[in-house]
Amino acid sequence: MTIDMQTRDPLFIAEQWTSQGRAVAVATVVETWGSAPRPVGSHLVIDAEGNFEGSVSGGCVEGAVITEALDVLQSGEAKMLEFGVADETAWRVGLSCGGKIRVYVERLG
Repeated sequence: MTIDMQTRDPLFIAEQWTSQGRAVAVATVVETWGSAPRPVGSHLVIDAEGNFEGSVSGGCVEGAVITEALDVLQSGEAKMLEFGVADETAWRVGLSCGGKIRVYVERLG
């Protein structure tokens, strides 16, 4: 991995943030079905100030994951989140097909 790729890697950023004393949560895509913007293993890191790096989805899902991550940082309790849209609903909102993702959110340290 090159230095430039490493500095943009969400897990590398999480390590930097924790070494700076920041509270950090990591969200990881653990399962996908159908249409999903990011593959299993994708990460989003969030600090207690709401700063974030990486991606687990996009749009309103990403916003919801950040909100849940802030709760995880407060409580210290990990969460499994699930987001999805049915094929029928997808067509109505202009998407080609439905999909589902599961995202695990945990606090580091």
